[in-house]
Amino acid sequence: MVINFREWRIYLEYLVMLPGPTNVPERVTRAMFTHMINHRSKDFVKLYADVVEKTQKVFDTTGDVVALSASGTGAVEASVVNMIKKGDKVIIPVNGEFSSRLATMLEWAGASVIKLQTPFGQNASFDQVKEAFDNNKDVKAFYVVWNETSTGTMVKYLDKVSSLTARNDSFFVVDGVSIVGGEELHMDKWGIDVCVTGAQKALAAPPGISPIAVSPKAKKHMIANEPPTFYFNMKRYFKYYDENKETPFTPAIPLLYAYKEALDMILEEGMDKRVHRHRVCSDAFYSGLSALGLTPFAKEDARSTVVIALNYLQGLDDKTFRGTLSEKFRVLVAGGFGELKGKVFRVGCMGEVSKYHVMRTISAIHSTLDMMGYKTNPEALKVAEEKLKTL
Repeated sequence: MVINFREWRIYLEYLVMLPGPTNVPERVTRAMFTHMINHRSKDFVKLYADVVEKTQKVFDTTGDVVALSASGTGAVEASVVNMIKKGDKVIIPVNGEFSSRLATMLEWAGASVIKLQTPFGQNASFDQVKEAFDNNKDVKAFYVVWNETSTGTMVKYLDKVSSLTARNDSFFVVDGVSIVGGEELHMDKWGIDVCVTGAQKALAAPPGISPIAVSPKAKKHMIANEPPTFYFNMKRYFKYYDENKETPFTPAIPLLYAYKEALDMILEEGMDKRVHRHRVCSDAFYSGLSALGLTPFAKEDARSTVVIALNYLQGLDDKTFRGTLSEKFRVLVAGGFGELKGKVFRVGCMGEVSKYHVMRTISAIHSTLDMMGYKTNPEALKVAEEKLKTL
């Protein structure tokens, strides 16, 4: 069969280079296609206990893990309603859409929120966080969005924060929705009390499973301070797991099978190799796309290794650019939103990202810009390829 140029696109799979959901390996997708089981059965106990144990390894924790059947936002909300009571003082850096949302959740929970506000594309420094602790001896918790997906920034001092929370035994809570599984994480070593993520991001599984890991200190607090919520009541999850290795409500069983398979792939690769792969690929993206004339939105010392946010070239229309990239080359990237809508686009560098994903994406962006009349550097692909040699 002869396929002409206009028809070839329908035979090429989409390359999902979004900041989530991201590409799901075929092996993970196939894991969902299995017989249904009773969530009050030995089969489920085996599945769920395996999921919990492997999630603990990815988070590098011995603490409790709950695999919520919810979006990442659901896990973030669970971290708020189970930890925060009216009048609690909370410190949170705010530098983008998701940290703003988290600050709002904390306010709705009745917290007195101290926002460390910085311009989009920048992070509050560790010294600013320290100053906030110095000025607020009675702080209850420090919340942080580790990777601000909307702006392509990443906090790089998580390993230092416990030196501040240890002063008055306050809690350290991390929203790691878009980065856990793609960057180095040592939950227990770094003194993190609660950490959440979403399966559809750097873990490379389908959306719908969002793990939340808690320290013994946080578990004790959650049990003693039962929240006014039913589905996200962590005390119930702890009880059901401790007694029977079950969940209190019917979970998304096919998604749990897929999530378990994704965890198997992560552990087979090894977290050190996985983190290295993500870092190398992000370096190649930054270098290659910069060579095309595109500038990163985030400041250099704050740039994420899993979400690359880029400023649009002058006059480049967001809808036309991303539409052409999708229609002509089957590559999906995300636009900006909120005050950054039409000003930036974002490339996900997460999950199963590899040389193939990087080179195909840069090539497609290069061709799209060329089609839209922008002069670009033909050496950009060579620049990226050079960075990828260590993989």
